[in-house]
This record gives sequence, C-alpha cells and structure tokens, in this order.
Amino acid sequence: MSKKVKPDLSLRQIINMSMGFMGIQMAFGLQNGNASRILQNFGADVHHLSLFWLVAPLTGLIVQPIIGHLGDHTWSEKWGRRKPYFLIGALLTAIGLAFLPNSASVSVFLASGVLVFAVLFLAMMDASINVAMEPFRALVGDMLPKHQGTIGFSVQTILIGIGAVIGSNMPAWLTKFGVSNVAAEGFVPDSVIYSFYVGAGILLLTILYTIFTTKEYSPKDFADFSEEEPKDVKPRLSDIFRDFAKIPPLMKSLGVVQFFSWFALFTMWVYTTSSIATHHFGLSPDDAKSEQFNNAGNLVGELFGYYNLFSIGFAFVLIPLAKKIGKKQTHALALFAGGLGLISLYFITDTSLLWIPMIGVGFAWASILAMPYAMLINAIPLKKMGVYMGIFNFFIVLPQIVNGIFGGPIVHSIFENYAIGYVAVGGIAMIIAGLISLTLKGVGKDDDNAVEGALALKQHVIREDN
Repeated sequence: MSKKVKPDLSLRQIINMSMGFMGIQMAFGLQNGNASRILQNFGADVHHLSLFWLVAPLTGLIVQPIIGHLGDHTWSEKWGRRKPYFLIGALLTAIGLAFLPNSASVSVFLASGVLVFAVLFLAMMDASINVAMEPFRALVGDMLPKHQGTIGFSVQTILIGIGAVIGSNMPAWLTKFGVSNVAAEGFVPDSVIYSFYVGAGILLLTILYTIFTTKEYSPKDFADFSEEEPKDVKPRLSDIFRDFAKIPPLMKSLGVVQFFSWFALFTMWVYTTSSIATHHFGLSPDDAKSEQFNNAGNLVGELFGYYNLFSIGFAFVLIPLAKKIGKKQTHALALFAGGLGLISLYFITDTSLLWIPMIGVGFAWASILAMPYAMLINAIPLKKMGVYMGIFNFFIVLPQIVNGIFGGPIVHSIFENYAIGYVAVGGIAMIIAGLISLTLKGVGKDDDNAVEGALALKQHVIREDN
C-alpha cells in the first residue's frame, strides 16, 4: 500500500508557520540582554546572578518533555495539535514580560521582597517560553517534507535573527528616542520596561499570525504520510532510561564538546553586563543603580544583537564550509572564533570596538545550533531520533546548572566580583570545546544531506540558545 507524501509548502506558508519564532526569540533577546541588569537593579549581588539564572535550564528540562508528550497526544478540529500549547505559552510569556521589570511595584503593592517576585516572574517567563517553544519546534517537523528542511531552516533562522536583534537592541533604541534610561533606586528604567511591553505585544501578534494562517495535519493525515506500518506497542517511560544507557559513543564525546560550549554561553549571558559596567565603564561591582550601569546594559543589548545578526550570515556559510573542510573542523573553527571573541572582551577597552568580538561569538553561536547535530545525525537510529535528541539536551542543561551553582562563588572569591575575568574563562572553555571537537571519532565524510538535515533538527536545542 503506497503512502501519501507531504505536499511541498510555498515560501509564504513556511514564513506563516515560522513567524512565531520571531516573537519567541525577541522575548529571549530581551531576557538574555536584560535579566542580569534587572536583577542587579533590584539589589542582587553579582555573585548571586548565576543562581537566579538557574531557573532557565531547570524549567526547560522539566517543561519541554511534558509539553512535547502532551502535544503528541492532543487533537481537536478547531485548534489542532500544537497551536493550543504555544498560544497558552505565549499568553503566559507576555504576562511575565510585562511584570518582570515591574517587580518592584508589585512588591510594594503586596509588601514582599522584590527579588522574590523578580525570580517568580523570571521562572514564569522561562517556563512559558518553553511551553510555546516545544510545540512550535514540533510544528515545523510536522508540516515540512524532508527535502524542504533547508529552506525551512533558512526562513526560520532569518526570523529568529530578526527577533533577537530587535529584542536585544530595543532598550538602546528607546533611549535614543528619548525614553528615560534612569530609574529611582530599586526600580528599572522606563527604557527597559517599555521594551518588555513591546516584546510582549510582538510575541502575541506573531503567535496569533501563525495560528490564523497555518492549518495543521490531522491524525489521519499523519497515518497516511507514515512510512511505517502502525504498531500496537505503547511506549513506556522506562524506555528512556534504556535508550540513555545505549547512547552511541559519538554522542558521549559530543556531549563533552557541548558541556564546554554551553558553559561558555551561560557565562556570557549572565556576566557580560556586570563585566562591561566594571571593566569598560569603570564602575564598582556594587554600583548597579546608576545611569552609567544602565548605559552599560544598553550596550550589552546591542552587542548581543550583533552576535545574533552575524550568526544569520554564518548559518549559510556552515554548509559549504563543512563540505570543504569537514564537520568537526568547521565546528572547531567556529568555537575557536567564539572563544577568542569572549577573551578579547578583556583586552578591547574601547567600547566602540566591542562589536568586533561579536563576530566570533556569532560564528560560534551559528555552529553550536547546527554542527553537533550534523555530526550526530548519522550515528543514531532514525526511529530513535526524537528520544536521542531529547537526551542530547541533557548536555546543554547540565553545564548551565553546574555554572549556575559554582560560577557565583568563583566570581566572588577569585575575581572579587569583577566578572570580566570569568567571561574570559568562558572563552577558554569554548576553545577547549573546539580542541575536543578535533579529536572526535566516528564523524564520517560529509554527504549532501547530513548538514542540511541537521540544520533542520537544530530546533531541538533548548535556548538559542540559550
């Protein structure tokens, strides 16, 4: 019995179904560029920041598998399979975006500690983004035929990059338009607050756009598209542990590369604002409430926007470069560039030149989201692709948790709360990841489809992401 083939989607249909990625990544951009700044405005010590940031990997670890499982077993004629979840996730994320920078006002109203509310709203935002993100990733896999993976990735990457650039730069842009970048002690500047409002609005609009322009396939359609005969075997939770015990050797080695890569990324996201404020603006580690500190925060947002912008271009370079020099060599080169970029933040003291290190960081970010999957894709059985990609995410979450626990004490005791030294440590970690990448065994010669297929599979990454 012949099976139906998924129809090709037009460019417009692919843009429609991917539009929500732009809003979600804008929320990520706002969070990555401003969460540390907001927490320090509320009185958090620099050496405690990493503990607050633990919320993100922990919620991703818990929420994504649950939502993915629920989405696989949901269907209604009116709402489809994935759309109910990313609509709920978007609504809750928008609420978190609106309330996180206003935690001081909420704490006054409810007579409780401001940092308590800030962490609660940050946790709510992280959990909700994961609720929206997981079914959105699954939607792309549901809708696109395999041979359209490259164009789907291209559109997705462009929209994600646009969202990240807008979110990262929004506070600086609003400041240039006259919105105040100064706030009373214990509060957040209007430039940040209004940026989060704009982010919430764009997130909802882009999600709703996808909901109203995309029609999902029904369970009957999927049965018709399936290349395998349905089997009456119910999956068991214990299967995950059995699969984990049998992970391929290449995945174990790549897990070490991922550990050092994501350790570096977490360091950058958490500590760059404090580093720029102290190392480049000459502030003390405790001076988190001045106009200069908020100016430093705006600059960090712009820098994060730069690396996301550069990553768009590098994403298209990865395929031909990997075919020319090899996958693990390409990934090592990108990680070396990213590591040198982070280290150079220590040596480049002219703030007008700090965009230059972001070129290397952008190269590394593009590769981290794609090349490990390009190396892994042929090493795991096709029917186990989903579970092994889920297991592979452990190597993304674990380094962030380790860094969150130990990063603060290291910054406090070794670097005396001047975090720029720890950012350089992150750069060294990324270079170590590159060196390990060169030693990987079992990475075959590039074929025409391995890298392109992996670029489509990069949607399994927890956070661009961080």
